[in-house]
Amino acid sequence: MLAAGASEDFLQPRLRQMLAQQIRGMTGSSSGPPVAFLEPAGDPGWFGPDSVTWQVHAHLVSMLVGGLSSLLIQAMHPGALAGVWDHSSFRTDLKARLGRTAYFIAATTYGGHAMAQKAIDHVNHIHQRVTGLRPDGQPYDARDPYLLRWVHLGETLSFLKAYCTHADTSMPVFMQNQYIFEMQRIGLALGATDLPQTLASAEQMLLSYRTELVIDDRVREVTNLIQNFPARRRDRLFVKLITAAAFDLLPDWVLSDLGIARAPAWQRKFTQQALALASVPLDWALATEGVSAHARRRLAANQA
Repeated sequence: MLAAGASEDFLQPRLRQMLAQQIRGMTGSSSGPPVAFLEPAGDPGWFGPDSVTWQVHAHLVSMLVGGLSSLLIQAMHPGALAGVWDHSSFRTDLKARLGRTAYFIAATTYGGHAMAQKAIDHVNHIHQRVTGLRPDGQPYDARDPYLLRWVHLGETLSFLKAYCTHADTSMPVFMQNQYIFEMQRIGLALGATDLPQTLASAEQMLLSYRTELVIDDRVREVTNLIQNFPARRRDRLFVKLITAAAFDLLPDWVLSDLGIARAPAWQRKFTQQALALASVPLDWALATEGVSAHARRRLAANQA
């Protein structure tokens, strides 16, 4: 019979692995543990463990909330929406679409240099075929630096704001600016140009697109799809909290344009506190089983 200490040492790794596998299933990843991030030993990748990007992207709840919020923002630009509307299956398999996005973020953040570049090359290759006409007859091209900047701004601002809301409410502005500065590397590699280097300039640049945004039936369908995000029965409550938090995260002007009233303060606080509780077991599991944990082992292996 196992002693109490030995029993705990035996069960904890298995509990972490089981929970991590459930997380992968919920977020659209059907693969096993992220062992690909263990190689090559010593390779810090594009950012490295001391970057703000590593810190922000390691918090699962923030990334889920920020990912959905950024999708809502991106859909408001007719050029950006037309590309995914015409060339992807996101309306019938939203989870898979978000799973691919999550892998891209993981690969470019925590992968070695070769993995990060391969992920960039893959997206750039896909973008070569993403062209067409918007509903108003105007042409669109996924390689357009101006559209790529809009997408980049929506993602980086959403991820950062979600982290400052659900992980570190006292993150100093200089660290937030550092995150915006670091994330230029991904945006530039995808073809965006003239990217902001500070939080304030990023927010101002996002707002500068407002006169070009269109709220039509397509945008309303995306909004409805996210409000009713598909989930397994056991995940529904958690997913409802994530989607509520995604809408809570949107700037006032975005909610106004979408015609959505901001949730009352008590409701936003409840969502935030509920997700804080939900984060505890998730963070516990991912501390050893997550992508960032595997990336840190990759660096430690070079020092052994």
